[in-house]
Amino acid sequence: MRALTPMRIEAGGPFQAATPAIVLASGSATRRTLLASTGLRFTAFAPDVDETAVKIATRRDGGTPEHSAMALAGLKAAAFQGQDDVLVIGCDQILVCNNVWFDKPATLAIARDHLQHLRGRTHTLVTATICMRRGQRVWSHMAKPKLTMRNFTNTFLDAYLAEEGEAVLHSVGCYRVEGLGMQLFDAMEGEHSAILGLPLTPLLAYLRAQSIALA
Repeated sequence: MRALTPMRIEAGGPFQAATPAIVLASGSATRRTLLASTGLRFTAFAPDVDETAVKIATRRDGGTPEHSAMALAGLKAAAFQGQDDVLVIGCDQILVCNNVWFDKPATLAIARDHLQHLRGRTHTLVTATICMRRGQRVWSHMAKPKLTMRNFTNTFLDAYLAEEGEAVLHSVGCYRVEGLGMQLFDAMEGEHSAILGLPLTPLLAYLRAQSIALA
């Protein structure tokens, strides 16, 4: 893993204290949009973490998806190494269906296979979030939203993949519930932001409790 440091740390905004600055250790545009929607000011960077290696090691050692997601969230947060007092937020999400762990598809053909496997079934989005400050873990949270895909037709699947294209390759579930992905589901359980990969309600509660965000 290669430690990365953003070029410039953003100062706090009107809804937060002047210090510490907030760093989001994620390359996900969705997570960045979610955090920005709260009015908090932060710096984001994409940490260099070998997620596949961590998942393989976790399975080999008998670990659970929860262990793997939390370990990855911690590694992503720890990838930031700066001299300033900052709060670093690391996140990871693993999709599990019938004890099968899913990774982001590399091709549209693999995405099709994933969606065919998930069709008509309920899967869990194991979503881990960790906050680190001065190199120490200060908070962690695990959310596990459950989503049930409807038994859609192959005709719909073809149309969906044609419309979404390579956008499905950026999601472990091959869907964006903030867009056309909503068409895939019969039911969803869990906070919407947790489904998208960053549970905002518990995170904001922690930030307010620590006087980092305004109460």
